Amino acid sequence: MVPKDKQAILDEFRDGLVKEGLIHDGDTIGTDDETLLRFLRARNFNLKHSTLMWKNCQHWRSTVEDVGIDELYRQIDPFDYPEREHVFDCWPLYFHKTDKEGHPLNFHHFGGINLDKLQKQMTLERFWQTVIVNCEALPREVLPAASEAAGKRIMGTFVVVDLSGFGISQFWQVKDFSRSSFQVSQDYFPETVARLAIVNAPRGFSTIWNVMKPWIAKETASKVTIHGSDYKSKLLELIDEDALPARLGGKCTCAEHGGCMQSNAGPWMHKRTQRREAWLKGERPTIALLPGELSGDAPLPVPGEKRSEPEEEKPAKPEQEKAEVESVPAEPPSTSLSASASETSSEEDESIATPPVNEGDLAGRQTYSDEALEKTLSRISVQDVRNSERTGIAAV
Repeated sequence: MVPKDKQAILDEFRDGLVKEGLIHDGDTIGTDDETLLRFLRARNFNLKHSTLMWKNCQHWRSTVEDVGIDELYRQIDPFDYPEREHVFDCWPLYFHKTDKEGHPLNFHHFGGINLDKLQKQMTLERFWQTVIVNCEALPREVLPAASEAAGKRIMGTFVVVDLSGFGISQFWQVKDFSRSSFQVSQDYFPETVARLAIVNAPRGFSTIWNVMKPWIAKETASKVTIHGSDYKSKLLELIDEDALPARLGGKCTCAEHGGCMQSNAGPWMHKRTQRREAWLKGERPTIALLPGELSGDAPLPVPGEKRSEPEEEKPAKPEQEKAEVESVPAEPPSTSLSASASETSSEEDESIATPPVNEGDLAGRQTYSDEALEKTLSRISVQDVRNSERTGIAAV
């Protein structure tokens, strides 16, 4: 239930988007109230800033990788593309089951990052494309399936970043990727992170975090917790043992699917091959699970059999003739490494509070000393990005 004072802002936001031709029935960005509220929350319910954010997002979605996100999602299946096993061997990141509240879990293992190895079988541009569709999978498929399974609306994911084996060499590799990642996540998929837990943080990680935190919106940073090696009990307060991969202290191995990384385990995989095939053929309006499909109350259509599309939710106001789209800023947000950092939801240039770090958790770990890290990282500028490369890694 939206509070009355914010409901009025939501209604005005929707009316404004309709009048400017920025929202239409069937837009894959989402046209429901919860999607619009994500953009409003990301900009503290400032209508001007929220509208600009929406406009830039729609522009990005229609132009990304020169084909637009909808066509890219048809070309690359985030759960089944040829190089996926190699990507996981060089940069492990994957959705896997849900936490106790129903949030889909998204795991990243930074210690396994090896971009040199990655580029032996695929280009960084191709890697970036797989990352983009992985980002798109969250609102398009994963969150709707998690909501259906939980019996309530689930609006965000629980991200777990494992830094076991992570060192300064990996940091140098991912610095530019991470910055571009945060920009894409915050500008084009706002308010989709419910929690973010960093585990196995090495001694001195607070120094690295101080370099990273200007890239991150205050709202996202407030959801971050940092743990050392004794993180298990903290995670198990939020995640069932059967959902937590064994490598992080849980009991799940997904042995029958070749391991947790490869399993794609979660409600979003329910008859997914059949759903994607029907969607690609135009036999269903969306690849996402529809209400009742997970429980079996609404059976999937037989491949090749055309069925009537269910009536989609319409905006609160009738759609008006699409107005001429205003020109985008001279330098619109992009996925290139030369893109500027994402603007936060406030125009004020306030520093982001560093999440609590339990220094006791980090004691005794053999990593780089604070002095060595500070000396090395002093050369890092948040504006130091490689203009010649066009790539990035998506946050979740």
